[in-house]
Amino acid sequence: MRPRGKGPARPILAGVGLDRPFFDDKNRAFWVLQSIGWSGYFILRSLSGLANSMGAMFVVHALLLTATGYSLTLLMASLYRRLITMRAIWTVIISLGTVALAAAAFSFIETWSYSTFLRPDAKPAGVEYLGAIILDFSILAAWSALYYGINYYLLLEEEIDQRAQLESQASTAQLAMLRYQLNPHFLFNTLNSISTLVLLKQTERANAMLSRLSSFLRYTLVNEPTAKVTLVQEVETLKLYLEIEKMRFEDRLRPHFKIDADTIGARLPSLLLQPLIENAIKYAVTSSEQGADIWINARREGRAVRIEVADSGPGPGGAPVDAQSTGVGLANIQDRLTQAYGPAHGFATRTNEHGGFSVIIEIPLDTDQKDHS
Repeated sequence: MRPRGKGPARPILAGVGLDRPFFDDKNRAFWVLQSIGWSGYFILRSLSGLANSMGAMFVVHALLLTATGYSLTLLMASLYRRLITMRAIWTVIISLGTVALAAAAFSFIETWSYSTFLRPDAKPAGVEYLGAIILDFSILAAWSALYYGINYYLLLEEEIDQRAQLESQASTAQLAMLRYQLNPHFLFNTLNSISTLVLLKQTERANAMLSRLSSFLRYTLVNEPTAKVTLVQEVETLKLYLEIEKMRFEDRLRPHFKIDADTIGARLPSLLLQPLIENAIKYAVTSSEQGADIWINARREGRAVRIEVADSGPGPGGAPVDAQSTGVGLANIQDRLTQAYGPAHGFATRTNEHGGFSVIIEIPLDTDQKDHS
């Protein structure tokens, strides 16, 4: 929807119907333009006659012509509303024929009015009644072109708005789909761990794990799938997720956070980093008896925020065959970044100084409290 005007003049504009886009009400817009156009025709025609010493009766003549043109164009508009939905070739042919017939009728009335009010001694006959047909044809053709131009523009604008709305809905649906693609193995493993703890009668640990799982899942369900959260909120959620995983892996999972203070207000799609942590656990921690370290670093670089998720695992290609990455998680994140930022983001992978795998994300330093998705 187009934005409406705000400010102290809003009540005045509302009183005269100018507080909304002009063509929001097409019927009102047509009558306004029709009245303004033919009023202008009447004024110009009257002034032209008076300037050429045609006398006061010329005003009557101009008034009759204005009423004729106004009435003819109303009939034409009624026909054009049906023609505009037809094939273009038929619209053009029938419209030209209509303009020609209307111009002939206009010329006949104009000639009759001229001979009646201005030159009573004139006695036009036959084709003389078509003496003004070229001028009248030009006027009605211009009116027709304006009518079709405005209406085709409005139809095009409607299609553009509908397309933008559909693209927005598709984008939102895609974001939601990507956002909900949490690895089901995480949930399965966590529930399996809780079940094991219950069987071992370690109820306190089982309750703690279940409570953390509940909090994490509540976060994933409460937050809008297309919303953005601050980096500090994302980090708190990652810590909650890592607490759950740490109960499974204990000392084998060693997370480290280094988040610069001037980046904590940066906004990013919710749960954007969780799949990266999940991948690091799967390919670095799970595959090693000693476990692995995972680093989550964020620092500001100009008007951007650089976020790196790194691990000390075997690096690309070093994981066991049954744990090789399919690349779906990374593709998911790239898609979400593209949906959220377009080309204004960076995404890269590399082997880090620890010999493990790193994913580097660069996003605009967006600290606006509103959701921009």
